Amino acid sequence: MHSEILRPMVVLIAWTLVMLVWMLVTRLPAMKAAGVDMGKLVGTKASDADRSLPPQAQWKAHNYNHLMEQPTLFYAVCAVLALSGTGNGVNAWIAWAYVGLRIVHSLVQATSNRVRIRFLVFMMSSVMLAALTLHAALAVF
Repeated sequence: MHSEILRPMVVLIAWTLVMLVWMLVTRLPAMKAAGVDMGKLVGTKASDADRSLPPQAQWKAHNYNHLMEQPTLFYAVCAVLALSGTGNGVNAWIAWAYVGLRIVHSLVQATSNRVRIRFLVFMMSSVMLAALTLHAALAVF
């Protein structure tokens, strides 16, 4: 039998791919409308797109980038919990809470982008990550 904590990990990976698709279907038409020719772009960086594309198109890209940041710690701590045999029960529930909060964070950032709400959801997810980290430390030390 596998560890329950693997399920929220897979869901967050799948959600990240949903955000990738949402980013592409939003950003590519915005680039075309702004006259951006990807064939001529050389050495650009993300901040260049922030100057030339509408903020609403960039919000999806920013969120996709955020899903490459803190969630990497989530994947690592979940792997530790799964490998230590403590990825079931309360740790799985905490992991589901983290994933749910990250999905809410994505939806807020990609739509209204209200910073106060986004920050609150981010902090709540960070508390879940801290709890998982504490439990992982208790399992391996």
